[in-house]
Amino acid sequence: MAPDWWKPKADDGPPPKKSARRWRDKFKEAFRGVKLGVRGHSSFSVHFFFTALVVAAALVLGLGWTEWCLILLCVGAVITSELFNSAIETLFHGLDPESKSRIHGCLDIAAGAVLVASLTAALVGTLVFLRKLLILFHFIHEPNQW
Repeated sequence: MAPDWWKPKADDGPPPKKSARRWRDKFKEAFRGVKLGVRGHSSFSVHFFFTALVVAAALVLGLGWTEWCLILLCVGAVITSELFNSAIETLFHGLDPESKSRIHGCLDIAAGAVLVASLTAALVGTLVFLRKLLILFHFIHEPNQW
């Protein structure tokens, strides 16, 4: 049996309709979220440093379209995982001590996701740049490109 506060009252009408948000507002909120995530957490400075380093190396070595796509996907995956980690940390810090003690493992899992994304990106970057360097120093021949 449902408690009294749960039962709908006779004078309750349908819930009020929410007005649709404009796309401009959705993007504004999303950009604000990225800004909050980046500003609030110091680990982004490490990710941005390595992103700048990778982009500079990619420009110098003249990566092809496929290689650029791989590098940019990896950068996006790392930054996205870091934003999710930041969101979970922000939620965690707003909890009461009892709740924090029950779900402390969530922080470790989120940090683990960032670690996996970062290690995967490092592996892909190593393979892409190593191949390009081996071609540059004539240790291997570049296959015919069409």
